[in-house]
Amino acid sequence: MDWQNLPGGGNIEDRRGGGIPGGGIAVGGVGGLIIALIAMFFGVDPGAILGGGQVTPTTQTRPQTQPGTQDEAYQFVDRILGSTNTVWGGIFQQAGRTYTPPTLVLFSGGVQSACGQASSAVGPFYCPLDNKVYLDTSFFSQMDRRLGGGGDFAYSYVIAHEVGHHVQNELGIADQVERAQRQARSEAEANQSGVRLELQADCFAGVWGNRVSSLANLTEADVREAVDTATAIGDDTLQRQGQGYVVPDSFTHGSSQQRVRWFMTGFQTGDPNKCDTFNQSYGQL
Repeated sequence: MDWQNLPGGGNIEDRRGGGIPGGGIAVGGVGGLIIALIAMFFGVDPGAILGGGQVTPTTQTRPQTQPGTQDEAYQFVDRILGSTNTVWGGIFQQAGRTYTPPTLVLFSGGVQSACGQASSAVGPFYCPLDNKVYLDTSFFSQMDRRLGGGGDFAYSYVIAHEVGHHVQNELGIADQVERAQRQARSEAEANQSGVRLELQADCFAGVWGNRVSSLANLTEADVREAVDTATAIGDDTLQRQGQGYVVPDSFTHGSSQQRVRWFMTGFQTGDPNKCDTFNQSYGQL
């Protein structure tokens, strides 16, 4: 992947070196090992999206920017985020809408967001209360160790997935899902809404990948990186690794097969209209 070819200019706050040690986002009513595992990989801030979860809004701290520290990790994130702004800005414009790009906060150790305090262990997340994506770039090395792989396009998938949640927020989809989860008759039903949201974000990440494929000179090996990652972070795979058995009703992000399917749907078509995970039966996702 030639990420250097992509347009930069993402909105980045560099808070690395000024992180908040320890702590975590307060998630209640879902609990257990599974959520701890899921929260480590790709998601809207868990408390802001999972049924029963509660996040206490907090006052935002002043960004601790560090001018002049634009290392390779910063440059990489800037190019990926900048290209998502270009892609989604164009898609929204074609639909007669205006896209407001998110801000991406780089942090180390821990961070304060409008959704609460989070440690690096939570992994990348999107906070809809401040329209910001939060990322500790050490997560990339964790991907290498925990998922047995990684690579630039796999890392890009992480960022594009979180931006996908911002797109959902811009379109009002996230609010609809939150209302549906509050009205759900059971935790399993609430989880199903969350799975639909996550799979759509995977599909949106694929749409971005399709739109930058030529410019970034993506290869089959690059796509395999993202597919392998989507496979590794499916709920069924994580549950099997974490507790030795699978509980489909507790899925919050989708199975490995579902995550691969929806990412590839977006990647192969480049059409966000193909990412409708809400108007089909749950069993057909």
